[in-house]
Amino acid sequence: MEHYSDEQLLDLFHNSDNPNYAFNLLIKKYQEKVYWHVRRLVIDHEDTNDIVQDVFVKAWKNLDRFRAESGLFTWLYRIATNEALTFLNSKKRRFFIPWHDVENTLTQKLETDAHFSGNEIQKKLQKAILSLPEKQRIVFNMRYYDELKYEEMSQILDTSEGALKASYHHAVKKVEDYVKNH
Repeated sequence: MEHYSDEQLLDLFHNSDNPNYAFNLLIKKYQEKVYWHVRRLVIDHEDTNDIVQDVFVKAWKNLDRFRAESGLFTWLYRIATNEALTFLNSKKRRFFIPWHDVENTLTQKLETDAHFSGNEIQKKLQKAILSLPEKQRIVFNMRYYDELKYEEMSQILDTSEGALKASYHHAVKKVEDYVKNH
């Protein structure tokens, strides 16, 4: 498959007879990255698939209004992050449970997840990440797994680079402490 730049995809979407084709190329380009970003936040494979579908539905509905002030990747990550957080918050409200109980539920899912193929060390790392406060968890995942620059994260999360650096630093310290003590 040819690799299209974001600009080419947008041009194809806006100026061709077949915007569906362009959008399918966009999905192929970003689906895996979006999936893993969401999966690390919500843990469950089925929930992740539902959320990723919602992300791309939302992207499809809004792509004609996308102004390219940020990259497509940044825009999709913002949608994905918001959808994942909305999902987790609705779970909290639906069951009237505090965040740490959501974290416990996600940790239990991690233990029983047939789709999780990691070893014990990777499982311990995931549990450590789940023990982080929500914002630190997102920042840690984006930096550690997705290797995003603070500038990109700042655009996605609408937070200053300094605050993100501090969040990441605190998250790393907490993850290190968790791994040492569990």
